[in-house]
Amino acid sequence: MKTVIIHGQSHKGSTCHIARILANKIGAETTEYFLPKDFGEFCCGCTRCFKESETKCPHYDKLAAITQAIDEADVIILASPVYVYHATGAMKAFLDHYGYRWMVHRPEERMFEKQGVCISTAAGGGMKSTNKDMSDSLFFWGVAKIYKFGLGVAAIDWNRVSEKKKQRIERETENIAKRIRRRQGCVKPGVKTKGFFNIMRLLQKKGWNEADAHYWKEKDWTDKARPWKRRKNDSKNK
Repeated sequence: MKTVIIHGQSHKGSTCHIARILANKIGAETTEYFLPKDFGEFCCGCTRCFKESETKCPHYDKLAAITQAIDEADVIILASPVYVYHATGAMKAFLDHYGYRWMVHRPEERMFEKQGVCISTAAGGGMKSTNKDMSDSLFFWGVAKIYKFGLGVAAIDWNRVSEKKKQRIERETENIAKRIRRRQGCVKPGVKTKGFFNIMRLLQKKGWNEADAHYWKEKDWTDKARPWKRRKNDSKNK
């Protein structure tokens, strides 16, 4: 079992600590990336990832290691402190590079058997909108089960977080970790994800974008195959 954490900033504050606490409770091999230190490019809007291939993105090689870690992970944790009621610019810039993976284009089929967690903190508010910034991408990637944890820590650094808040963090991360461990190996996407996928399947039958149409046809998704019903050999070789 593997976990990858994408941190929306490079300093190790409350959000980072909570993400690490959760990863430790999950008990999996964990890989971490810090933005913008490990990736800090902005999408330049060339649309080549949509029209041709993601390999045509000018930042493809810089992003390759993180992409591989995401694909190999069983659990994806996106962690961002609240910046003006939203995720950090670094997190947004990072997620912008995966627009081609949304279900409307070319979703990676392994996402439909993964679990994801969105974590956000603030001294005050804004956790709901920040988590939505990140969970939107997880949903449209096809991630089967998504958890959210947002907390107003009433502090500007981890050392100033009260013991009462830290006890709550311990309880709630333990609860999420238990649910993740219980579902590991048998998680399936819900009705909303399957419904949206099927709407996209109807669009892809019309072949409105050549690169996407070819991808869906190759996967046989416009016919009877579905990404959450992968062949056993495919799952073993992921």
